Amino acid sequence: MLYLLIMSIIMLIISNIFIFLSFIISKKSFMDREKCSPFECGFNPMKLSRIPFSLHFFLITVIFLIFDIEIALILPMIITFKKVNFFIWWKVSSIFIIMLLIGLYHEWNQNMLNWAI
Repeated sequence: MLYLLIMSIIMLIISNIFIFLSFIISKKSFMDREKCSPFECGFNPMKLSRIPFSLHFFLITVIFLIFDIEIALILPMIITFKKVNFFIWWKVSSIFIIMLLIGLYHEWNQNMLNWAI
């Protein structure tokens, strides 16, 4: 029991020494706030944080997610083509593709696919 306690204390001391040395040796400078700041969604973190969010950016993200999930659902359909009844497979896949085409038409009708910013 004493051996375990001594080894734990030694490991704690060694790890603290390494952490302290890494802080001393590291080349981070507090003058370079721009590089140390996070960059998300094109926002500049050094300016006012209450800038209105671009709805166009959000809609493009939603469209990407929809078509990303579409690919994830179509690939198993292709794989199961030979394993299930053709007419059932045709009904399910045609309903799915018709729903996607209706969604694509709606996005096109609402000018969500206009890429000009």
